[in-house]
Amino acid sequence: CVCVCSIIGAVRTSSYMVHILSLQGFRRSICDQSFYYGPVSKFWAYAFVLSKAPELGDTAFVVLRKQKLLFLHWYHHITVLLYSWYSYKDMVAGGGWFMTMNFTVHALMYSYYSARAAGLKVPRPLAVIITSAQIGQMAMGLLVSALVYKWMNSADCPTRIDNIGCAAVMYGSYLMLFSNFFYNTYLRRCQDAHLKKE
Repeated sequence: CVCVCSIIGAVRTSSYMVHILSLQGFRRSICDQSFYYGPVSKFWAYAFVLSKAPELGDTAFVVLRKQKLLFLHWYHHITVLLYSWYSYKDMVAGGGWFMTMNFTVHALMYSYYSARAAGLKVPRPLAVIITSAQIGQMAMGLLVSALVYKWMNSADCPTRIDNIGCAAVMYGSYLMLFSNFFYNTYLRRCQDAHLKKE
């Protein structure tokens, strides 16, 4: 269900993002609030915020299966839930980018998980691509947050300084944690395998 919701959400929010980018430009796409009240996008903004609760349920599956629960996993799911709900309440600038990126990355990630849960053999490079996309999402999240801060005194870029601070801490910590995960999971294993061959 989360996979299907993420795919549809990615299609709907990204098509709206492309519409704003093509008609009004990059700055407007950052400061735009219409994601929260547009005819179609308001549903997907609300669905995005609500989707954070079942995504947190991933943690329960990890615990129930007695798998190793990574700090990155539960920290990411709890903090993104809290930040999403907090930001939706104030309809802050940057939300359209945050929703679109998250839906898109989750469409890839949950498709991968669904395929694996169905017993399909998924090529390992796909996992590398998904983690790379997550790292890219976090870097873009920091950039969007910095631009919202830069433009926050403009009447058309509504936000609050505490929200920008939370976004910067959240995306900065995610960037470090996902980069560390990438290094330990993909690069270090390759190095260790190479050393064993020698």
